[in-house]
This record gives sequence, structure tokens and C-alpha cells, in this order.
Amino acid sequence: MNKTEQAVAMLQGMIERGELAPGSMVSERTIVELIGLGRTPIREAIQRLAPSYMIRVHASRGIEIPAITVEDQLSRLEVRRAVEVLAVDLASKRASKTQREAMQSLASRLEGQFTLQEYTDTIRETHALILDAAGNRYLGSLMLPLQGLSRRFWIVHAREENNDILRGRDLHRAILTAISERDAEAATAASRALNDYLVEFALAVVARQAAR
Repeated sequence: MNKTEQAVAMLQGMIERGELAPGSMVSERTIVELIGLGRTPIREAIQRLAPSYMIRVHASRGIEIPAITVEDQLSRLEVRRAVEVLAVDLASKRASKTQREAMQSLASRLEGQFTLQEYTDTIRETHALILDAAGNRYLGSLMLPLQGLSRRFWIVHAREENNDILRGRDLHRAILTAISERDAEAATAASRALNDYLVEFALAVVARQAAR
């Protein structure tokens, strides 16, 4: 991983975890100081993340960390559902023996207990395995930004953290297991179930906000 890739991963992680507050404005200099890498990889990271809506660059004001809204999340999930169903279907049909074994291993790991950070790291690994097995280089440009923004919404709004981790863990494990068994029908059903949960989670956020 080169310095630009490190900067992308670190900046995206900070945004997802809410360490850079939604709705805030930050300067490039502040990001350089927080991440501890040079100005060039930070600038390149900013350029990479801007098209995915993770950040917005304003020439005169700096870098905006977009606010998180339920409406945006629900719109993202409409697209994410279709893209992920395609990805898991392709992965079920195209995964190599090595890739299927890696999925089986990761599915076994997903039977364990996780901190929030461990869980999100493992889910990134899950998504990367599925994307690699799908064998279509165009899917990544669609999937990864949607997953990153959806994950950010989930992290910020998780209230019953342990229960939400357990539920997400089980849903991802079902996807991996089905792909490893070359069961495209079960894999796509499991993918839809995951997205159903994410929609349910977003609607619960609406209900909490309305009750305030």
C-alpha cells in the first residue's frame, strides 16, 4: 500500500467513524496534521474521495464533511441493493477455489465476537473478497462508495451496538457461505436480507428522530 492508498484508507476511516464530524468544514492542513502524511498523498486522497460523495471540496471554504441524512441513506440503499445482488451472483458463479476457501475462512471468523472497529474492518474484507470474486472491474467504482457511505451512516446511528454487530455479522456470514458453496440463489437472497436490515435500520433512525 503506497502513501496515497494509506491516506485514502485513513481519511475514509476517520469520516466513517465520525472523527471528522458530519456537516463540518476542515482544511487540507488540518487533515495533513491529523493523518500525519505529506500534503501530496492527502491531496490525492481528497481527489479520490470527492467523486464518491464522501467529501465535498469548496475552492474558497475548504473541505466539507457532508451531513448524514436518512433520505440520502435510503436513496443509496436502493442502488446498493441492485449492485450487490449482481456482485454476489457473479461471485457465486466465478469464484475460484482459492477465493471460495478464503470466504469459508472469513465466514468462520464471523462466528466470533467483535468490537465495532474489528467488525467494520472485517466487513471491508468481506466486500473486497466478493468484489474480487465477481471478476468485473467496473463494479468496484459503484460498490465501494455506496458501502462506505452506508457504513458511515450505520456507525454514526448505531445505538444497540452489540446487537447490531451480531445481526450484521450473521447476514454477511450467510452471504459468504452461500458464495463459497456456489449457491447463487441463496447468496442473492442473503444479500437482499442484508439490505432489508439496512433499510429497517434507517427507518428506525427516522422513528427515533420523530420521537424527540
